[in-house]
Amino acid sequence: MRIRALFCYAFALLAFAAAPARAAPDPGVQVDAIMRRAMAERQIPGAQLAVVRNGRVVLLRHYGVANLQTPVPVTDGTIFSINSITKAFTGVAAMRAVEAGRLDLSKRVGDYLGGLPEAWRGVTVRQLLSHSSGLPNFAGSAGSRQGDEAAAWAWALAQPVRFPPGERFDYSQTNYALVQNILNKLDGRPLDDPVVLAQTTLVGMPATGLHDGRDVVPGKAAVYGLDHGVRRGLFETFSPRHRAASGMDSTAADMARWMNAILDGRLLGPAARQAMWTRVPFTSGAPGQWGMGWLVMGRAQHRSVGMTGGSRSAMFLYPDDHVGVVVLTNLAGAAPEDMVDEIAALFIPGMRLEGVAALRAALDRQGYDKAADVLAGLRRDPGFRVDEQELNDWGYRLLGFGKPQQALAVLKIGAELFPQSGNAHDSLADAYALNGDKVAAIASYKRSLDLDPNNAHAVQRLKQLSE
Repeated sequence: MRIRALFCYAFALLAFAAAPARAAPDPGVQVDAIMRRAMAERQIPGAQLAVVRNGRVVLLRHYGVANLQTPVPVTDGTIFSINSITKAFTGVAAMRAVEAGRLDLSKRVGDYLGGLPEAWRGVTVRQLLSHSSGLPNFAGSAGSRQGDEAAAWAWALAQPVRFPPGERFDYSQTNYALVQNILNKLDGRPLDDPVVLAQTTLVGMPATGLHDGRDVVPGKAAVYGLDHGVRRGLFETFSPRHRAASGMDSTAADMARWMNAILDGRLLGPAARQAMWTRVPFTSGAPGQWGMGWLVMGRAQHRSVGMTGGSRSAMFLYPDDHVGVVVLTNLAGAAPEDMVDEIAALFIPGMRLEGVAALRAALDRQGYDKAADVLAGLRRDPGFRVDEQELNDWGYRLLGFGKPQQALAVLKIGAELFPQSGNAHDSLADAYALNGDKVAAIASYKRSLDLDPNNAHAVQRLKQLSE
């Protein structure tokens, strides 16, 4: 019996050794599944994607159609609008000037430019790049909407500042128009010249340029938006004063070259990159979410920095892991930033989803109606942390997608995790209002005002709801 047992054991070992090893999941196949799921759920017509790692392009993919009318399929050569990812290029341009000793982030706008209102002159370059200047947004004026740039700028110059410089975040295209003016003045060029194209020449990005809906760009994907669930064509224009903030077109292949040039130090040295990717604090000492033209994500591990554009394109780097991911789509509202961490985790050994990305994945898997249970489960991990602004942005994207109940679940989590934040309660109130719960909306707006008496939005909304 003993000999027979030994023989059986030896035979089993041989059989195990002869069995083929189970193949590891193919990251490309997993990425395809992520993209196709998102494209179906969000009605995205077409997309491109690239992943870089250790200086190589390890994945380049294209999906769907560039044009719904024809329809023309997307290829690796299809050109997409990248919109506000342009700001990341401007951040690099500014940091190259800092590195060269020609620009000081701590200096005031008035030290570089004349002819500005007194209230504008004390804003620092750092506050411009991090959207904490308090300057009025010329892009929100009637002149800008009508294509009259001179009128738009004159309107902005005549407006009061929105708050003292550095007090809080406020997204304003005026900031980047001024950065463009400063960089051009330093170089002796016309103030409204583009400042981003030098990088495309240095890196070698032949498909990348500055265009808008008025230009005929061979191979460019059409741009769409959702109107009550129906895809409609969009027409976008960008005046010269906008070109440091938006208006760039590119391909995932070109963006991959640029991401590698950032990661390997060809465009900026370590100190400049570190400064560019450091969150700028507000005057209260609270950290903002922006560095110099880049979003700095709240991650305990696997640091992540990047930028989104037009809610249709997203580019994020994981500098400590030498990985970058870019996703370009032709649907405004596609919010591909929601997928980037999930894709990056397939290429970064040991990376697990954390923060908002982990919360999103759990809610998608278990259901938004189980939000309280999902949050309770995640909070059992003592390392679980969520960035307030990132969570808030996600909630508003869900509102924009026409998913008010899911947005309410997310923004309830925001108010629970950040009970002393006036902004969290203000956002929750907006979600209650859009879900038709007037009583709860009023209560949340009042709570927001208790925490932040300067919240003009809450005052306005309470007045509207009481009429």
